[in-house]
Amino acid sequence: MKKELLEIPTETIQLITAEQAYSYRIVPVKSDKTSLTFKTDFNDLASLQQELQIILGSTIVLEKENSQTIDTYLQKNYRKRTSGNSSSSLNYSEDFLLNMIHEAKELGSSDIHFEVYEKQHRVRFRIDGKLLERYVISENEYPKIVNRIKIMGRLDISEKRLPQDGRINISTGKEDFDIRVSSLPTLHGEKLVLRILSKNTLTVQLENLGFTSNELDTYKIAVKKPNGIVLISGPTGSGKTTTLYATLKLLNTNDTNILTIEDPIEYTLEGVNQVQLKENIGLDFASTLRTFLRQDPDIIMVGEIRDVATANMAIRAALTGHLVLSTIHTNSAWATISRLIDMGVPPFLIASTLNVSVAQRLIRKLCTSCKTEEKLTIDVFPKGVVIPESVTTHFKANGCTECYQTGYKGRKAIYEIIPITKELVESIEKKELNISSYLKQNNIATLQDNALSLVAEGITSVDEIFSLLIS
Repeated sequence: MKKELLEIPTETIQLITAEQAYSYRIVPVKSDKTSLTFKTDFNDLASLQQELQIILGSTIVLEKENSQTIDTYLQKNYRKRTSGNSSSSLNYSEDFLLNMIHEAKELGSSDIHFEVYEKQHRVRFRIDGKLLERYVISENEYPKIVNRIKIMGRLDISEKRLPQDGRINISTGKEDFDIRVSSLPTLHGEKLVLRILSKNTLTVQLENLGFTSNELDTYKIAVKKPNGIVLISGPTGSGKTTTLYATLKLLNTNDTNILTIEDPIEYTLEGVNQVQLKENIGLDFASTLRTFLRQDPDIIMVGEIRDVATANMAIRAALTGHLVLSTIHTNSAWATISRLIDMGVPPFLIASTLNVSVAQRLIRKLCTSCKTEEKLTIDVFPKGVVIPESVTTHFKANGCTECYQTGYKGRKAIYEIIPITKELVESIEKKELNISSYLKQNNIATLQDNALSLVAEGITSVDEIFSLLIS
């Protein structure tokens, strides 16, 4: 069955809970003022119709469908929560917002988007890097939900013209996590994004992130130097902060003083002195770094190098004998050099302080239960991409019960790691920024190389890495 035929409007999906859908083997396909229409493979249609009319309080129309199709409909449109407390039907109770947050957390969502348009108000979850529409909210209820979030995040509910940032702590008997709240005034009202921040750092280990053995050795050598700068680049949501925290866990010993300035503090690390950025009162990256230098630090982590003032302070810290870890927004590890030069940092200072430049991306992994192997043809890749002769097949995403018909399950990080050698120091000082031949001679894998390796190993698909190959 074509996947587009499985698409059901969110307003229709949320007429029932996921628990009801799986229990009664029903999928809503149409609703109007007088009746609800469901597809089902239930044998006793008369008793099911009667029971649903009592539960849902509406006239029920049932359409018989085969079991395989019903399974596919359910997997595509309803995700079960790990707690078994499935709820995707809309019920604006006091607990609606908290249930939604817990649902997003259990489904592995990183962000919750509350979006307002002229004729629609919706909620989307970001799962495995992709946004999934989860709810459509009525025009009357949307402002109430926004105000409740702003109150929980200690934002000013009367201020609707300016962006605001806040933080919510969710603490129950089973879990404890924080949420970063960001509000943005748009044409039709306020858009909110809730970033779910896990406090669990048990799994944050460098060995678990996706480095190859050679990359891990190279990276560890760079971060164990007593001074210098380690920069990690990549777009938002590429896992840069997770790599930084894993690095801090490696370096966090009883004889080191580690200070961090972050926005936000995503994980709490015992033994690390963490500072939350507060730009509205002047507590920004650059000014905090100046103070850090008077705190006798060994290692400093700066959440992000955003401007020349922060970059210069980071270099000053490295020159005075400290190890500085930070992130920067660039497309590749070597593009970080160009970015710093464009900011106004002198090339000789970059060359003398930078230990290693890292770029990373998160790639969705194919579901091992349903991926299918196909013969490789050149036309599936962008023009100009060189494919190793040994690669003759590739795997495609299909969709099954295990992956909710998406074809993908989980993500894996890929890296591009360039240690700054004497040869590269000379290139930086001379502003010779084309080093493709150097990378090949020294067997340094680029992001594209590692992405193609994942395709060759059957871990991901060509479609998933296509945008990376043309960047």
